[in-house]
Amino acid sequence: MGKKSKRSRSSGTKVGSNTTTSSTNNDSIRAAPALRPAKEEEEETMENLKFEDPYEDLYEDEEADDDEINNNIQEMEEEEAEEAIQSWNPLTSNGTLPPNTSLVIDETAYKMHHALTTEWPSLSFDVVPDEDGRIRTKFPHSLIVVAGSQADRVDRNKVTVMKLSDLGPCAGFKSQKEMDDEILGEEYNPDADSDSDDDEEEEEEEEDLDVDPILEHYSLSHHGGVNRIRVMPQQPSIVSTWSDAGTVNLYNIESILATLNGSPKKNLLSSSKDPFFVYSGHSTEGYAMDWSKVTEGNLATGDCDGSIHIWNLASSSTSKTWTNSSFNVTPTYSTPTTNAETPPSIEDIQWSPTESTVLATGECGGYVRIYDTRCSGRPMLSTDVTEGSGVDVNVIAWNGLVSNLLASGADDGTFSVWDLRNFQSSASSSSPPPLARFTAHKKPITSLEWHPTDESMIVVSDEDGTYVYDLSIEEDEDVKDDSGGEGLPPQLLFVHCGSTSTKEVHWHPQVVSCLVTTSLSGFSAFIPSNL
Repeated sequence: MGKKSKRSRSSGTKVGSNTTTSSTNNDSIRAAPALRPAKEEEEETMENLKFEDPYEDLYEDEEADDDEINNNIQEMEEEEAEEAIQSWNPLTSNGTLPPNTSLVIDETAYKMHHALTTEWPSLSFDVVPDEDGRIRTKFPHSLIVVAGSQADRVDRNKVTVMKLSDLGPCAGFKSQKEMDDEILGEEYNPDADSDSDDDEEEEEEEEDLDVDPILEHYSLSHHGGVNRIRVMPQQPSIVSTWSDAGTVNLYNIESILATLNGSPKKNLLSSSKDPFFVYSGHSTEGYAMDWSKVTEGNLATGDCDGSIHIWNLASSSTSKTWTNSSFNVTPTYSTPTTNAETPPSIEDIQWSPTESTVLATGECGGYVRIYDTRCSGRPMLSTDVTEGSGVDVNVIAWNGLVSNLLASGADDGTFSVWDLRNFQSSASSSSPPPLARFTAHKKPITSLEWHPTDESMIVVSDEDGTYVYDLSIEEDEDVKDDSGGEGLPPQLLFVHCGSTSTKEVHWHPQVVSCLVTTSLSGFSAFIPSNL
């Protein structure tokens, strides 16, 4: 037989017939240690040293404890695996979250992220330019926006001017210098002589960033819900609104901006809370509205009956005293009604960034039209941008750096980029191919805007989120099949989601790569980490 360990013998698990038939001498040997006859102790020498293990009787208990610990660790790992946070993209999941799942922000994806919930949701807002600097990258940031509400009653609606200041970075944000130090290491330091000064400056900067955001706001009464709101580029104190009551309103917020920028608050006492100009010449409400960036005071408004009205500064308004006679408004165009029972609604309108008389419209029925105010009554160019599907064009965006590029977003989730040099005359029945067409979105496109300083970058929003695309990125055929079948375009740089039904998004023209969005759940201001 093989050898048996001492531990096995002492356990008492080996039982056989020999134990019952053994002699008395064997019984004494197998007796308990306390009953065994005493033996003469041998003198311990180097040749007969004996090893005694004081923990011999604990081996079995330790094995049991180890098994229990391993079982506990396995259970904990299984629980952590069940609660693991995974990335979620609305473009690959049809915008539907799995049951019992909630979205949690990953702050490592942002340089800055702040959220704000207002009393009533806003369909539209605009960024107000300030005098804090043209290209700003240093934290903390500040920004001013003007927004219009969608209240439950007509008399509760407001136009609100908000200043958000002391907007610090996300936790764990690292400056460019800190990232360079990590990559190059501590040994690389070309400015060793100025280390102490740099350390002091970094400590001061860290103290500046350790602040809480501040919100200052002031509201003006507004009759009806605000469908669209825009700021005049040349005069940021002049704000226009499209009301769902069918009127276009102009406000002067000069005293509010002065107060938010530190001037005495007594200026507000003399300011009016009502619009200085209310225009009711449209036959119905509308959503299309845009100020010209080329000619001060030129405004275009389009309504749901297909009419376009052009606004110009009156000669008497040169004194900059804004009154109800400061603008002349002329009904200029009506949408062609060929093959349509009713005129298609004008959904969006954009002035050319370089020509003072040219503007574009996106409308229901799938058409984008180009107008020249020197030729009244008809469009110069008309193109069906939906491949004959007739789906509505919700929004358009004219590239401010490359003036022949125009983007359009449709109700079926498709957005396209067009070269206006390929557009045909209004009499042509053929449609030019787009420079790019993206079909990954499954919900209606609600907003489009080109980056103010990068000609190839555009931000797009649908009801599920906000997306940043870089159209200069080309698809690599070698890695085309390595995308996991998700169908995401390689031009997609960033996805921001978590808001309820995003309605509008704008780049901040002065804070580098800062985006502001509005949705039914409130406002968000953020800077992606990869921009």
